[in-house]
Amino acid sequence: MDHRITKSNPYDMDTPAFDSEKYLEKLLKDYSLKQIMDTETAVVKDTQTLHSDMQTLVYENYNKFISATDTIRKMKNDFKQMEFDMNLLKEKMGTITNFSEQITGTLQGTRSQLCKLSEKHSLLKRLQFLSSLPAKLKGLIEDQNYVQCVQDYLHAKKVFEQYGQQPSFEGIRKDCDIIMTDLKHQLRSEFHMSGKTAETLTKIGELLLQLDEKPSDMASEMLVCASKRLHEQIVMLQDQTERDMIEFVDLGIEGFLNDLTLVVTAYYDMFVAKNYDDERDDFQEFALKELNVFLNENIEKYMTLVQDRVESDIGLGDTHVMLRALDRLHRRLLAMRNICCGLEIHRNTVDIIISAAHQLIQTHSKNLKDHFADSLSSVRLSLVSTKSDAIVSGVHLNDLITNLYVTLMEKVRGVLRDLLVFLQTDWSFNIKSDYKGALCVEGIRENLLIGFLRHISRVINGFGDSSTSSPPNLLLVLSKTCLEMEQNGIHVLISLVDDLYEIDSENSTTLTHETEISAEMRETAQNLLDNYVRLQGSNISQMLRKSVETRDWLNCLEPRTVRAVMKRVVEEMSSIETVVASLYEQQPSHEREHERTTASSDSSRKTHFSNLTGSKQQFRSNWSNYTPSQLESSYVSNIHRLFSEKVEIFTSVDFSKVSIVTGVIKIGLKTLLECVRVRTFSKFGLQQIQVDTHYLQMNLWRFVKDENLINYLLDEILGSAVHRCLESTLMEPNAVEIICERG
Repeated sequence: MDHRITKSNPYDMDTPAFDSEKYLEKLLKDYSLKQIMDTETAVVKDTQTLHSDMQTLVYENYNKFISATDTIRKMKNDFKQMEFDMNLLKEKMGTITNFSEQITGTLQGTRSQLCKLSEKHSLLKRLQFLSSLPAKLKGLIEDQNYVQCVQDYLHAKKVFEQYGQQPSFEGIRKDCDIIMTDLKHQLRSEFHMSGKTAETLTKIGELLLQLDEKPSDMASEMLVCASKRLHEQIVMLQDQTERDMIEFVDLGIEGFLNDLTLVVTAYYDMFVAKNYDDERDDFQEFALKELNVFLNENIEKYMTLVQDRVESDIGLGDTHVMLRALDRLHRRLLAMRNICCGLEIHRNTVDIIISAAHQLIQTHSKNLKDHFADSLSSVRLSLVSTKSDAIVSGVHLNDLITNLYVTLMEKVRGVLRDLLVFLQTDWSFNIKSDYKGALCVEGIRENLLIGFLRHISRVINGFGDSSTSSPPNLLLVLSKTCLEMEQNGIHVLISLVDDLYEIDSENSTTLTHETEISAEMRETAQNLLDNYVRLQGSNISQMLRKSVETRDWLNCLEPRTVRAVMKRVVEEMSSIETVVASLYEQQPSHEREHERTTASSDSSRKTHFSNLTGSKQQFRSNWSNYTPSQLESSYVSNIHRLFSEKVEIFTSVDFSKVSIVTGVIKIGLKTLLECVRVRTFSKFGLQQIQVDTHYLQMNLWRFVKDENLINYLLDEILGSAVHRCLESTLMEPNAVEIICERG
């Protein structure tokens, strides 16, 4: 009903019942002036749109009508030509039909005679062929055209089977059989003859089968003869040592593998794919089994030869060239796997490639170790040839460390990138997809990189052995190198190998973690640094021990100067500090000032024997203020020991200049203390020790972080001298100051 109302609505412009008068009256009555003007604008716009759509529709239909008219006109012209051609063809076909009827009527009587004559002609040609067959067979054999000879005989054999009982054909058949028997013997002789190509052997085998030789015998003989031929190829390849790897593989592919493929496909077609009625039921299965054995035996021989050649070329030639050759071989073997159904090639080229990778890893590992040994020899030679301490204490040691570190890093990077050639995407093989190959890739990380890093740590650690008598500066250089490796080098190299070879070492339970190697390298650096301190301390100790042991302390003169050995000790410590400072940076100045708050400047520094300090943070002695009776008492030193911490002498040092130099000083002063404890001193001998210790105190404080340590050891030395003195009388502090400042 709504639909009918809509259609009869006089106010709807889209219905046939639209009444413009009523619509206008309603519009004027219900709408305002603005609404009326808006409605007018909308109506005008809709009218223009409809007008435009109508024009477009007319133009489109007009174009279609014009196109259809042209098509019809063209079809009319084409049909006229076609009608003319069909009429002409009809006339010609009628003419042909008339001629055919005339010829048929004319030859009707002689057709049967022509058929008989044709049959007789064919028979006579066969008889002529048979009569000349023996001579023809002999001629073909003399020309070595064995294929045509066998074909002619097989063609005639069908005629002999049909007419062979007639006396006229019996003699010809016997002659042909004798000739073909001789041909069989000749073919067998050539079949077993050495030097024949695989293609020739295949052709001879096919001819013998066509001549009714037993397939099982032929199958065995074919494999035996082919094995001889392939062995000759192997022997020939063994002599091609002067060729590069690509030429060697190409020669094997074009010779050995081509012959092997030809033999395999021919054998398969002749004995596996065909069914022979006169053979046992499992002959085909047996033949396929024998072919598999033959194929894999020869593939094994060839692959062994290739592997031997690869092993001989590893480390000598271009690895990329070798892999290009093996990639060609791999592609060819993949193609051979698909030549025949049921054949399986057990040996894989990937095994050779993985073996080559392992061998190359070992070669690179040896080269890295040799290079490292040469680098160490160069460092030792450079240290030995450097005579000037000024040069050693400057940039020389840093240059040695930098060169050693950089050359090691670059050498290892080059090796890792060189081995990456095995994983190029353009190869037809992917060793990472193989379980052994995945282990090989991990072996690059573990056996090559980690193994070499451990070799570095082990070799460098060997220099710290007391039996090696290594120069102190060498220990310092190697220790700093290990520290650089621990702080930077190990992380860089392990991250590089993990990124290059896509190894997830973080989630692996079998791979060595970076922290483990870093700990080993830091332990080596610490061991060498401790040995450096002990060695330098031993050198200082030797000077001090000789100076004490070789002097007559009971008959000394009154001291007028500092002994030369003490000056030498201070000079040696300055030299050691300069060398160590070139490798280990000083601490920030504000820290040094904070550490030195308890120390005075050289100009205001006075002897620690002249003033007593009650501070618990500093340990000062005042032997000069004690009376002789007090000095004779052992309670003074015992009281000092009660309130002082035990000084550890042979402890590990930190990787800092102050810690290293302090360790050397502790060893030297401890040796001096032990030497003093076993000597007996006169009055002047005690005073000489007083002067020497004061001189050391004046000069050694700047080398250490905690000068209380120096004061404690020097107090111990002077205290021991007091206890070992026959007349314990010390010099006046001012006199000691004057002697030390003058000395």
